[in-house]
Amino acid sequence: MGLREDLDRFREVGEERRQDLAEFIQYGDLGSSRQDTIRVPIKIVDLPAFEYDQRDVGGVGQGQGGTPEIGQPVDAPADADGDDDGQPGQEGGEHDYYEMDPEEFAQELDERLGLDLEPKGKQVVEELEGEFTDVTRTGPSSTLDFERLFKEGLKRKLSMDFDRDYVREALRVEGWGPATVFEWARDQRLPVSRAWIDEEYASLDDAAKDYWPSIEAMEQEVERVDTAQRIRREGVREIPFRPEDERYRYPEIIEEKERNVVVVNIRDVSGSMRMKKRELVERTFTPLDWYLQGKYDHAEFVYVVHDAEAWEVEREDFFGIRSGGGTRISSAYDLVAEKLDAEYPWSEWNRYVFAAGDSENSSNDTEQRVIPLMERIDANLHAYVETQPSGNAINATHAEELERQFREEGDVAVAYVNDEADVLSAIETVLSSEPAEVEA
Repeated sequence: MGLREDLDRFREVGEERRQDLAEFIQYGDLGSSRQDTIRVPIKIVDLPAFEYDQRDVGGVGQGQGGTPEIGQPVDAPADADGDDDGQPGQEGGEHDYYEMDPEEFAQELDERLGLDLEPKGKQVVEELEGEFTDVTRTGPSSTLDFERLFKEGLKRKLSMDFDRDYVREALRVEGWGPATVFEWARDQRLPVSRAWIDEEYASLDDAAKDYWPSIEAMEQEVERVDTAQRIRREGVREIPFRPEDERYRYPEIIEEKERNVVVVNIRDVSGSMRMKKRELVERTFTPLDWYLQGKYDHAEFVYVVHDAEAWEVEREDFFGIRSGGGTRISSAYDLVAEKLDAEYPWSEWNRYVFAAGDSENSSNDTEQRVIPLMERIDANLHAYVETQPSGNAINATHAEELERQFREEGDVAVAYVNDEADVLSAIETVLSSEPAEVEA
């Protein structure tokens, strides 16, 4: 096996030994990843590399610069620490991380949590012509369904056909006229018209009209040939087409819907949101973002922070910013409602609104403002994640109020995260709460 094969084999072993996904979400370094690339650490697997044998780098008795005197210090080899240029240990190898895109992350998280969120298409981005399965009564001649036309005409031919020679012989029975022959033909289930019988009778000579003494004598001497026998013998010379048989083929129109999503992340940045709480928000929201980005064709993210007022920020500022103000959660939902109505209409976008904080809110704001705003903002899912590492504060009631209000609703999730061990169950609570069908 060559060196390249060895390296590939070691790399595969490393990928198999990467940090467990649940462990990575709860305790791993999420900050080393980007929004489009998740980097999961690989547990100690070093790729093989060449190293100099330290025993061959000089020392007592090697004769470098002469034999040392007794008691003279012996210098360590210059490259003993591996710090010189080109020596092992200086550069971190790319095998230190297993990289996955959000789609693979979503798939693995589905398997880990037993989920399978089915992304929904909203906006029609293209109409495609499928197979010619639809038919109409009008259309250009190039789309005429000739096969159907032929079949309709052939069915009519078969239903209208009869043995004309056989009926003509009945007109030659003594004492029979057109009326008698017509009644006889009906009894014989022969699809002949009275007009045709009258026309054929008029064409007969008087001497020929009394040829057969009785109908029984005629039936005994003349063989009736059915339609199937006649077609096999003579073929079909003409097909009676009619305009009402015409059908024109149209392709089935297939609407291709883009599965797009906007994810709104809301975070409390008031003075009570200290570092540990902020870290738990980041550890919960970041995997949710990766998951939804991996599920949908096109994902956009909106980041809103608030104390008593709300403002929009960039992602890189979202988890670190902190203010010293009070808390009014409704300010964030006011801003979100305006943003979604203006840029992400519900008819075209799947919408997820995730909020997090320590459940502290100004008096009556949850009941009087936040709950009505959540009910007004159409979304696939609303979620609130409470982070309280030291347990609930006396006035931290926002999550409980939401839970009481929306207990019977299928599109609102409330999760509690007191430490890293709660993160995965909180994510599962949020993602498993979305209804199967969402009306636009």
